[in-house]
Amino acid sequence: MEDLEKLIPVTKTFVPPIEEYTSQIKRAFDKGWLTNRGALTIELEEKLKDYLEVPHINLMANGTLPLQIALKLLGGNSEVITTPFSYVATTSAIVWENCTPVFVDIHPEYLTIDESKIEAAITKNTTCILATHVFGNPCDVEEINRIAKKHNLNVIYDAAHCFGVRYKDKSIFEYGDISTISFHATKLFHTGEGGALFASDFNLQHKSYYSHNFGHNGAENYFGVGINAKMSELQAAMGLTVLPYINEIQKARNKVVDYYIDKLNWNSLDRIKIRNGTEWNYSYFPVIFKSEEVLLEVVNVLNNEGVFPRRYFYPSLNNLQFVENCLMVNSDSISSRILCLPLYVGLNKVSQDSIIKLINNIINSYSC
Repeated sequence: MEDLEKLIPVTKTFVPPIEEYTSQIKRAFDKGWLTNRGALTIELEEKLKDYLEVPHINLMANGTLPLQIALKLLGGNSEVITTPFSYVATTSAIVWENCTPVFVDIHPEYLTIDESKIEAAITKNTTCILATHVFGNPCDVEEINRIAKKHNLNVIYDAAHCFGVRYKDKSIFEYGDISTISFHATKLFHTGEGGALFASDFNLQHKSYYSHNFGHNGAENYFGVGINAKMSELQAAMGLTVLPYINEIQKARNKVVDYYIDKLNWNSLDRIKIRNGTEWNYSYFPVIFKSEEVLLEVVNVLNNEGVFPRRYFYPSLNNLQFVENCLMVNSDSISSRILCLPLYVGLNKVSQDSIIKLINNIINSYSC
């Protein structure tokens, strides 16, 4: 049986000291208040607003619920223009909320939705644009905003990977009508499982707030329909424990990425182009091979050595069995050739050197 301690996964959860987490949990236990927006959840919201420099935040139990609520509020059970290059939750949320995904291909370098192709996809049934900031790389938010205003459309950004990302000196969460984020255990900042919604104005924030809490207006009245998407105190306790380490986490991940960039053979590899004006968060490190054949050989060789990168995002979402399939030239191609390499706090240079050597040897053999 393989020694699990020696395996190198694509990521590892940052686990804070257990005694620090239990001290936060004790606060909740002492109050006997484990959910329904207790003191820890409210404290975490305030600390995240300060750290992220945003006016509104609504914490939720996971990262998909904010997408579902955003689509319930803005999707109108109609057509939603979206990207085929994202995690499945982006498209699944659209379908789940009885909307129809209309795919627009991606830019071959930025990997975000190709803003130049959006207008051609708009019909009289279009209500919304749901775009993904890919691996923390912002969409062309200015052009998308122009298009949305021209056609009276709502804009939702799936910003699941964007903790701490800033674009043109503003938090990425200030763009669009609604942005959402994931606080899953594999993310840069996490609450074990969790997420959040950011709304552009108070009225929309108010709607999202009551929507995530059964529609409540006090104990006995209701603003409108809602679901239960609340974050628990146990999740908030993890967030409060992880947040003090966020700068340390960021520096460690930056160091890993910089080492990959310095040592990999970029004559035979491509990587995502980060949009000018972006303060990137190094949330993932994807590399793009010249062909799927090369990628598959790399995956096989790495797996045999106990290294487990991830084909992310794969497959291109326009090929899912529950949507109307269509050709997306760039997304189909990129998704077949992109691989996220291991990236986490504690990944040492010895392990990285081994990964880099294996990859370089394979891609060099194909270029001969």
